[in-house]
Amino acid sequence: MSSTGTIKRSRTRRAGENAYGLLLLTKNVVMAGLALFVLVAGVWYSWATARPAMFTKNLERGTVTVSRCEDDWCTGAFAPTGESGRARARVRIDKAVADGPGDRLPVALKPGTDEAVRTGWAGVLHAWVPFAGSLLLASLMVAGGLRLRRTAWALGLTGAALLTASFATLTF
Repeated sequence: MSSTGTIKRSRTRRAGENAYGLLLLTKNVVMAGLALFVLVAGVWYSWATARPAMFTKNLERGTVTVSRCEDDWCTGAFAPTGESGRARARVRIDKAVADGPGDRLPVALKPGTDEAVRTGWAGVLHAWVPFAGSLLLASLMVAGGLRLRRTAWALGLTGAALLTASFATLTF
C-alpha cells in the first residue's frame, strides 16, 4: 500500500520561493507603475493643447491666415469670427497643422498667449497625438513586462488608430 503524504520542504527552500515570488510581484508592480506613468504623462502633455481645441466656448475663436513658416511654428494674421475677440496681426500655430503660407485655418487662441490651436476634428485629433504615442509605448511595457498580450494589443492598436486618424484629418 502506498501512502500519499506531504513532504515538508526545508526552510531554505521555502525562503527562496518566497523571495522569488516577492521579486515577481515587485517587477509587476514596477512595470504597471511605469506604464501608468507613461499614460498619465501623455494625457497631461496632450491636455494643454486639447482643452482649447475641444472646449472653445469662452475662448477667442477665428481664422488664421498663415503668412510664414519656420522650423516648428507658422505665423499669420488672426481674424475673429463674430464678437469672440479682437483681430491680431500675428499669432503662431504649430507647423504640423498648417500646409504652408496662404493656408486658412479655424483656430482658438490659448488664453493669455499669442498661440493658436486648430479646432475641429483635425485639431482635436492632432492635440491627442502625444497621448497616442504614450499608448504605443505603454503597450510595449504591458506586453514585455506584464505579459498581458491582449491588453497590449488593445493599447497599441488604439494608439495607432489615433495617430492614423490624426494624420488622415490633417492631410486630406
